[in-house]
Amino acid sequence: MNYYVYILANKSNRVLYIGVTNNLKRRVSEHKSKLNKGFSYRYNVDRLVYYECFKDVREAIKREKRMKKWNRAWKDELITGFNPEWLDLFNTLD
Repeated sequence: MNYYVYILANKSNRVLYIGVTNNLKRRVSEHKSKLNKGFSYRYNVDRLVYYECFKDVREAIKREKRMKKWNRAWKDELITGFNPEWLDLFNTLD
């Protein structure tokens, strides 16, 4: 099984959300559908701009926790290196 650490952004790229899941397409779809009334719902964060894949759930969780502590400039640099135009990558998922 694969596990994913992902970053979502809002329309203006001002707000970021970092999460972990074992089904990236389903989870991002949930954010887009506004199923959960949490952070991503309140701040309209539903554009997939970055993700990483892991085989070990513990490694994915460790990476997510580490990234959440990063300053904004580091997160922006990571996203830009992976997705220079900050496009919504949802439709590229299998």
